[in-house]
Amino acid sequence: MFSKACEYAIRATLYIAGATANDQRVTVKDIASEVNAPEAFTAKILQKLVRDGHIASLKGPGGGFSLTEARARKLHLDRIVMSIDGDGVYTGCALGLSHCSDKRPCPLHEQFKEVRSRLRDLLEKTSVHELSTGLGVRMNTFSLKG
Repeated sequence: MFSKACEYAIRATLYIAGATANDQRVTVKDIASEVNAPEAFTAKILQKLVRDGHIASLKGPGGGFSLTEARARKLHLDRIVMSIDGDGVYTGCALGLSHCSDKRPCPLHEQFKEVRSRLRDLLEKTSVHELSTGLGVRMNTFSLKG
């Protein structure tokens, strides 16, 4: 459903939220290892999340990535998905057909519209804080490796 980059972004954000809850900043290397992603690819994903204001980055000694609890409570999964994958998950055809639309629907069009609507609702209502707390994401207590 989501691209690999989006999966990594969500897991990275959860990991960063857990680290910040333990008063730690984490490096790209830490994050890449935890989410089982290539380091250079993880760096690009994190840059996008920083640019879009979802996570914070501090350079230099003692630097790294962070996400305060207050910000994690306000950050919902739909924002991460939009940053990385755009709105394709909400608009794409279930069969991947380019010509599928309300006027020219594929055989799954109507049923998939409902699935997309429920997915949007879920992502808009689920905060990073809620998800990280529910998963028990704290440093070294829950693995986010895929």
